[in-house]
Amino acid sequence: MLGAVVVGVGTAGAVRIRDMLTPLAGSAAEKLIVQGFVSRRKLDAHQDVKQISAEEAVSREDIHAAFICTENDSHEDFVRMFLEAGKHVCVEYPMALSYQAAAQLWDLAQKKGVVLHEEHIELLTEDYKQLKKEVEGKTLLEGSLHFAGGALKPGFGFPAFSGIARLSWLVDLFGELSVRAATFEEDAKQGYSKMTAQLLTSDSKLDIIFFLTAFLTTDPLT
Repeated sequence: MLGAVVVGVGTAGAVRIRDMLTPLAGSAAEKLIVQGFVSRRKLDAHQDVKQISAEEAVSREDIHAAFICTENDSHEDFVRMFLEAGKHVCVEYPMALSYQAAAQLWDLAQKKGVVLHEEHIELLTEDYKQLKKEVEGKTLLEGSLHFAGGALKPGFGFPAFSGIARLSWLVDLFGELSVRAATFEEDAKQGYSKMTAQLLTSDSKLDIIFFLTAFLTTDPLT
């Protein structure tokens, strides 16, 4: 059994705690014991799980793994903290706000001999698995993806992060991508911003056009 701590108790963190307390039969969660949670807020017990400090979490020998479920801009610091302490880490995507930082964290995990896993739950759904199966073995000559998102909350990165879930799809389906060109426009009067990116596959054979429309208000209908 592995002792675990959950960092951040928003929606994702609360679900992590729930799943470890009541794991599905035969799932990996059966091998985890939640030993506490970390939050910047002062809280009472959450689902009967005790709040502990980050310092206590990294120092306790009965905590072997950390689940990072905070805002995007704090992922890197928490991941690094637990890796340095020799703990396994599962972090909600994105792992960091830059490629360079993510690469450093992968190297650190390898150096420490621990597991670092970046979780994107959409890639595990049956709908996505079916999409990947349909794409496998086929040659896509050109493609485009249009994604509409809500206003980006504080702490969640720069505008492109409104569409990072769909960008993760493209990388998983077609491999490493590079940016050939990109434009960004904002219309405050109409209440939206739009990013258009031209992405190139690693073999330079396929252009993918990615359109992201992000509404500047929390409610795109207003």
